[in-house]
Amino acid sequence: MTPESRRNTIMTLAVLLVGGGIAYGLLVGKPRPAPAAAPETMPPLVDLVTVQPALQSLSVTTQGTVQPLREIDLVSQVAGRVVSTAGTFAAGGFFTSEQPLVRIEEADYQFAIARAESQVAAARQRVAEERGRALQARREWRDLGSAQANDLFLRKPQLAAAEAALRAAEADLGAARLDLERTGISVPFNGRISEKYVDVGQYVARGTPIARVYATDVAQVRLPLTDRQVALLHLPLSYESSEDGASTGADVVLQARFANQTWEWRGRIVRTDASIDVNSRMVHAVAEIQQPFAREPGSERPPLAPGLFVSATISGREIDDVVELPRDALRPDGSVLVVDNQQRAQPKPVDVLQSTPHRMWVSGLDRGDRVIVSDPSVAVAGMAVTVNDNAALAARSQ
Repeated sequence: MTPESRRNTIMTLAVLLVGGGIAYGLLVGKPRPAPAAAPETMPPLVDLVTVQPALQSLSVTTQGTVQPLREIDLVSQVAGRVVSTAGTFAAGGFFTSEQPLVRIEEADYQFAIARAESQVAAARQRVAEERGRALQARREWRDLGSAQANDLFLRKPQLAAAEAALRAAEADLGAARLDLERTGISVPFNGRISEKYVDVGQYVARGTPIARVYATDVAQVRLPLTDRQVALLHLPLSYESSEDGASTGADVVLQARFANQTWEWRGRIVRTDASIDVNSRMVHAVAEIQQPFAREPGSERPPLAPGLFVSATISGREIDDVVELPRDALRPDGSVLVVDNQQRAQPKPVDVLQSTPHRMWVSGLDRGDRVIVSDPSVAVAGMAVTVNDNAALAARSQ
C-alpha cells in the first residue's frame, strides 16, 4: 500500500466515525415529549321540544274521478221510424223526468188498438151469449125435475171459456195501448245526454239503444285509501242486515282546477266498495255530491261534470294523544330520540299516523317527553347531549 492510499483510508474511517457519533447523539440525546391529557369532547348540541299530546282530528288527502251515480243506455221498447226528437236531444243536452226525448211513428200502434178493441167487443158478445144460454139451460133442467144437473148441459165450461177469452182480449188491448204510450221514449229521472245513437228518419227495432244518459241529481267519486288512511277515518262500513250508514259518513271537500281556477265542492262519504282492490290492496270509499250541476247564487263555479279529476280532503275522526313533530325527528327505525333526566338521548318507538314532506303526526309519546327535533344523526342512543337553549326553533314549522 502506498503512503498516499493509506492516508486516504485513514481519513475515510475518521469521517465515518465522526458522522456516526453525531447521528447517535441526535437520536439518543433528543429530549422526550412531555405527556399531555386528551382534549375533552363536548356533547353534541341538539334542539328539542317538550311534547303535549292532545286530541286531534287528522284529515286524509286522496284523489279520484267524478262519475254519475246512475248512468244507463236508453233503449226503445217498440219498433218503428223516428218521427221527432226533443230540442235538447243531443250530446250534452239536459232533460227532465218523463220528458219525451224521441217519438216513434204511432200509426201501426193505433191500428193495433183498433184491432184489439174489435176483439174485446167480440169477446164481450160471446160472454153475453153464453150467459143467456146458461140461464136457459138452468130453466130447462129445472123443468125436467132432476135434482142434479150436468155442468156441460148448464154451459158452465162454455161460459168460463168465453170469460177467459174476454180477459185475454182486454189484455191485448192494454198491451196495444201501452205500446202506443211507449212510442214517446223518456227517462224517469232528471239527467243529461252523454251520447245519442239515433236521429229523425231512422228505423229502430225493439231493444235498439237510443242514447246514453246519466242522472244529474247526484255525482259520486271513488276515493282510494291506504290502510294507514283508513285508520284515521270514520267510514260507513256495511254489515249484513245493518242500516245504511250514509248519514254517518265523513265530510269531503273536493277541489279541481278548471278554466285556470281552483274550485271547491262539498260532499259526504256514503259507503265503501264491496271488495278491496286486488291489485293495489286499497279500500275505495265513495263520496256523493248532491246537485252537482246546480249553480250557486252569485258564484261562477262550473258544474261537477263526470270525468273531472279532483283531489279530496276527507275529515278524519278524533284520535287521542297525538303529537305534531318535524319530519326530521323520525329515525330510520321508526323511533324518535328523547332526552332523559341524565341529559342522555334515548330511543322511543312511535306510531306515525300521518306525514308530509316536512311534518308528521305521531302517537306513543308521553306528556312532558323532550324530543330531539334536530337531525337525529348527530346523536346516538345513550349519548350525552347538550340542549340548545333556543328550543323554540324546534317547534317552528319547517
